[in-house]
Amino acid sequence: MIALVRVDNRLLHGQILETWLPRLGARSVVVADDDAAASPLARAAMTLALPADLPAAVLPMGEVRWADLAASPERVLVLVREVADLERAVAAGLTPERAPALNVGNVHYATDRRPITPSVYLSGEEVEALGRLAARGFAVDARAVPAEPPVGPAEIERRYKAARQG
Repeated sequence: MIALVRVDNRLLHGQILETWLPRLGARSVVVADDDAAASPLARAAMTLALPADLPAAVLPMGEVRWADLAASPERVLVLVREVADLERAVAAGLTPERAPALNVGNVHYATDRRPITPSVYLSGEEVEALGRLAARGFAVDARAVPAEPPVGPAEIERRYKAARQG
């Protein structure tokens, strides 16, 4: 089963290994990212430090089989780089029934983005995309680590508007 789909510009890193995997009880990781999948160096960098008993795959978005991941008896954490990748995943077969929870954990600052949390900066288009995903039935939140209180879609939108006006 898909325990969580997480947006994190850094993809697979220590925070994932130390906080999210234990909290979710995930037994494998799938990185769904075209650039990382095309780079032997990126694939090696992400997977070399993993424990031997933690299977990980780095796949182009188009090769992720959402139904198969959802049907897996093991809990799987899926990582994507950008909010736009969530909508690409939905177009490729991701549904709330297959992965009810979407987490935005780390999106780097850019000139068109505003702060939502200390680690999440979103553009207006990304805020709208998260709203569309929530309207489809996904549980959407923003937070870096499981111990932080989740910031839901309405609060994400409120914080975006407040930052824009500020």
